[in-house]
Amino acid sequence: MIKSLNKILPMDWAYLFNSFDGRISRQTFWIAMGVVTVAEIFGHFIAEQIQGDRLSAIVDLAFTYPEFAVAAKRGQDRNMPLWLIGAFFGAGVLLDLLTVLGLGGTDDAPSVISLVIAVPFTVFGLALLVELGLRKGTTGPNRYGPDPLGPQPLAPRG
Repeated sequence: MIKSLNKILPMDWAYLFNSFDGRISRQTFWIAMGVVTVAEIFGHFIAEQIQGDRLSAIVDLAFTYPEFAVAAKRGQDRNMPLWLIGAFFGAGVLLDLLTVLGLGGTDDAPSVISLVIAVPFTVFGLALLVELGLRKGTTGPNRYGPDPLGPQPLAPRG
């Protein structure tokens, strides 16, 4: 699948989904998150058919790492502290663990602890989406690396 994606969208997919170093542009962020989201939705659909909410929460946990890697690089382009993005993903992991352990309640009657986490998590998630997905990155190099939209060094000839 990665090889076919490289033909359509030439990117370093392993770097995007596995590394926490460097910076990425808004366009790269949206493409990477789109790819991960489509794969995650497919995984959730299959998990729901097999076993329901618990397996679906495990699928969500499996996609946390690549989503966090992409968001971290985008946050670094915005010169944001990593702990802000980490807090968001940490809350998501906690909600998934509550579901896996059967402590999250149901869709119709969620547990109080799930609501206490989920309501601010949702608001914070929307703010983070605006910050990472819509706002321009830091112009020029910052402590995380060169500007992904700036001039790129030419490869040496020879």
